[in-house]
Amino acid sequence: MAKNCPIPSYFIVIFVISRLMSIIGKLSPWTSLLPTELLSLDLATRLHVDPNATSLASGDFGKLTRVTPAAVLYPSSQDDILSLVRFSYSTSSVPFSIAARGRGHSVRGQAMAHNGVVVEMRWLNNGDNPTRINISRSSSSASYADVGGEQLWIDVLHATLEHRLAPRSWTDYLYLTVGGTLSNAGLSGQSFRHGPQISNVYEMDVITGRGELVTCSKHLNSELFYAVLGGLGQFGIIMRARIALEPAPNRVRWVRMLYDDFSAFTRDQEHLISINGGQGVKGLNYVEGSLIMDQSPANNWRSSFFLTDHSRITSLATEHGIIYSLEVAKYYGDDTVDTIAEELQLLLEGLSFIPGFIFTKDVSYLDFLNRVRSGELKLQSQGLWDVPHPWLNLFVPKSRIMDFDSGVFKGIILKQNKTTGPILVYPVNRNMWDDRMSAVIPNEDIFYPVGLLQSSGMHDWEYLEDQNREILEFCDKAGIKIKQYFPHYKSKQEWMNHFGTKWDMFQDMKTKFDPKAILSPGQRIFNSF
Repeated sequence: MAKNCPIPSYFIVIFVISRLMSIIGKLSPWTSLLPTELLSLDLATRLHVDPNATSLASGDFGKLTRVTPAAVLYPSSQDDILSLVRFSYSTSSVPFSIAARGRGHSVRGQAMAHNGVVVEMRWLNNGDNPTRINISRSSSSASYADVGGEQLWIDVLHATLEHRLAPRSWTDYLYLTVGGTLSNAGLSGQSFRHGPQISNVYEMDVITGRGELVTCSKHLNSELFYAVLGGLGQFGIIMRARIALEPAPNRVRWVRMLYDDFSAFTRDQEHLISINGGQGVKGLNYVEGSLIMDQSPANNWRSSFFLTDHSRITSLATEHGIIYSLEVAKYYGDDTVDTIAEELQLLLEGLSFIPGFIFTKDVSYLDFLNRVRSGELKLQSQGLWDVPHPWLNLFVPKSRIMDFDSGVFKGIILKQNKTTGPILVYPVNRNMWDDRMSAVIPNEDIFYPVGLLQSSGMHDWEYLEDQNREILEFCDKAGIKIKQYFPHYKSKQEWMNHFGTKWDMFQDMKTKFDPKAILSPGQRIFNSF
């Protein structure tokens, strides 16, 4: 063949087919659900279609739903994710759906992708990548941490504590990814003081549904910034978040008080969250309430607090059916170790808990924030962790919390006697949330997150789902304008009702940042299957 003679086209075709067959052989069997052109991308060797991979990505913590993806991406860098989204948006004749999965801690399939691709975000945390938690400490301005969206909050805590710093707002459970909680809200007993985690973000890098990597903040690409915070993964995949930090305390004085009167219980909680640094008075750092019922232990898996007095507490719960536990914490350091007892006594003065039922512990800051972990490990050892979790999380307006207690806590849960997990109820301040964010909350100055964190056996969880439906029906009939946290709906109309006045904005942002509805199909907002 002459030196400059072009290669015949049929040789090129044979070469391309041979190359694809070689790749297919490595990943065999390939799936007809995805375009074969994907195999020509550099990320092809990290795109797994084998049953083991897809089966693992078909379930989540809830164990209520199984949805099988066509493939699973184990990314080595954010470029792999960017290439995947770009291909689906720009190259593929039929866009395929993509779901970013962190710990898979969702409970109703929110991180799944039917016949699409699940991206295992935690693979960005492997040893080949440079650290994706970077701390910026400043004495003159706000300190912050630049954190990969795949990072666990427990790892963020350890990294920041090395600099005697810590994020301001937390979830109760720290083995969740940063991107996962910021896509929802991120709540705990600190939320009354600092707001949810989404209120403590300065900046993000986001891969949109158009396959664009965008840096956004309150002042730069602000539409995307506010849409992503609490946006349920609908507008982009969070690759990096700049998290606000504050000086970390050394110790925590941790107190629980018991109530037999719900009115006094809520009144005291609302009083305590109103003391927030005004008039020179430094308030509490954490306020969270829960229920103890006749059929549930004084300690639940979230933390082992009552080391003694089990019989007294059990007797009290048997007598009243429900008692209410108010849990508060005050942080302190070396400079306040001599005054912490007096400060706490002043803060708790005049509260209406049952005399003689106040309990105090002193723990490290790390042990307090990581308090749920020991319960998780215990349940894992007993085979009681990887079971169905038909959780229901609600935001209840303050004006109707008494009706919720009488109609749900006493009228449904206590009467049915089916409680198999913690029930949380505590107030937060609406003014700590930014209404420009996608997260939806009740339109009252104070509202109550209520977490019904139930678990069951592998084959008998339906009765708890029936109970959840009864609770939602009660609220609807009683006119209690709840909002679901970790929302789960089955129709577009239900989603429209959930977002209310935010629906048009939410829909507009979807059109702008993910017009082909590629991202987070498991939420079933713009996708159905």
